Amino acid sequence: MGQSMPKPGLRPYLPADAAVCAAIAEASITELTGDDYTEAQQEAWVAALGDDDLGRRLGGQLTLIATLREAPVGFASLKDGNHIDLLFVHPAAVGQGVATALLDALEKLAGARGATQLTADVSDTALRFFTRRGYAAQRRNTVPLGDEWLGNTTMQKTFNETSKGATQ
Repeated sequence: MGQSMPKPGLRPYLPADAAVCAAIAEASITELTGDDYTEAQQEAWVAALGDDDLGRRLGGQLTLIATLREAPVGFASLKDGNHIDLLFVHPAAVGQGVATALLDALEKLAGARGATQLTADVSDTALRFFTRRGYAAQRRNTVPLGDEWLGNTTMQKTFNETSKGATQ
């Protein structure tokens, strides 16, 4: 009989998590986005998420840490109650329900706080994941990072009154 994969746990972000979140983001960017972004774009993206800046950013938002067997493997943050600002999963944890657990939780929290829709500026790599989750593309963006430009897509999900914040 095979072992089942553990379900991701979720907990609030703590200031001590800044370095591990930066490492998760760096691994995710460098190992998962190569089909969509050049090495120079990846390096600029990682540089823009420096430990100190990332820690302040996450500390100022509603941020959740996803864990597997007590170890942090992903994180996501909600800005201004209705915008998914960051969502990263370590490459070793991809396919284990981590991103789904994080997004489910942020959708439920946003809905409970009165949000009727959520937006996210989604990397080309994460576009299919968000589309499968009911988010619709609103506009294409080009974001300057240092000497590089990265493309992403603003996506939006609207909650109806009976399922506000619930996974649809």
